[in-house]
Amino acid sequence: MSIRIGIDLGGTKIEGRAFAADGTELDRLRIATPREDYPRTIDAIIEVAKSLETRLGQQGTLGVGIPGSVVKSTGLIKNANSTWLNGRALERDLSQAWGREVRCANDANCLAVSEAVDGAGAGYHVVFGVIVGTGCGGGIAIGGQAHNGPNGLGGEWGHNSLPMQVEGEWPGPPCYCGKRGCMEMWVSGTGLERDYLHVTGKSLRGPEIVKLSESGDAEAEAALQRLEDRLARGLSNVYNLLDPDVIVLGGGLSQLDRLYVNLPPLISTYTFGGPVETPIKKAIHGDASGVRGAAWLWPLE
Repeated sequence: MSIRIGIDLGGTKIEGRAFAADGTELDRLRIATPREDYPRTIDAIIEVAKSLETRLGQQGTLGVGIPGSVVKSTGLIKNANSTWLNGRALERDLSQAWGREVRCANDANCLAVSEAVDGAGAGYHVVFGVIVGTGCGGGIAIGGQAHNGPNGLGGEWGHNSLPMQVEGEWPGPPCYCGKRGCMEMWVSGTGLERDYLHVTGKSLRGPEIVKLSESGDAEAEAALQRLEDRLARGLSNVYNLLDPDVIVLGGGLSQLDRLYVNLPPLISTYTFGGPVETPIKKAIHGDASGVRGAAWLWPLE
């Protein structure tokens, strides 16, 4: 196999990219996701992968980043917000359709792998990747490989409860997972918008709140400070439990440069024993991290 193909299976699009062994991107292809149709989703993923091979005239390994987790004992998908995947043996079905082994992993784990191999986490042994975008998720890469765990829950930090809650935060907003007060409901783009609406009575999009804050608006600045404090509290649990060598942020909110200044001292006020030294970095590969990490589910040789 002379190339590696990564697929990012999203709720609205399926994006595939082919890479040389050194990480150079060779080609890319994107099509719409056949929503609510499992057989057509399988066909679409294989169509993208085969098209890339045909266009490049080379065979490749295939890895797929998914919005859910693979349970090791059963091979079935769970926790996918693309709900038509849940309870399906996606790896097995893709491998049968492909005629070769296909590897799947949670999309946040793929981000962690991508950044561990040749991104902001390169050279670090344990990388914790955080996606803070429309939602909030996490993934772990150890030695450049995804740590999924036997239950497929490795890094599922977005569905832990917001820790050290203060007045007004209990029990927290309901989450699509069926529980309340999950980190995803607080430290995401939608969480920022919900919090701003709750406090001010005004409905604004995340970028509008950021822009207002930059112009000196006190309410918008207060909303961003609440976001940072909640993010720091959530990450303090990651430090206390995993103590990773580096934390890499991806997703839309990761573009806020203020996070890399404000989070470290805040986190140090919440972690056990005080100050921590783990660096927090912005994902180098940005939106491409997930599809790159899917390709690197097949380790470099």
